[in-house]
Amino acid sequence: MRKKSVVIAGRHQTSISLEDEFYAELAAIAKEKGVSINQLVTEIDSAREHENLSGAIRVYICLLYTSDAAD
Repeated sequence: MRKKSVVIAGRHQTSISLEDEFYAELAAIAKEKGVSINQLVTEIDSAREHENLSGAIRVYICLLYTSDAAD
């Protein structure tokens, strides 16, 4: 499990706890989108409803790859 500090919306610092595999995927998605990890986490944070941020990131990654597999 990796605990990393991130900055949401350029002003709110928080930490996320993700397994190494999820953090690697988060970094790969950010790179593919041409954004920073902080920018991607801000996007995920703004769309989440009830999960904690780390859980929302995991769900985002799972849904992204589930929808890619269905295509």
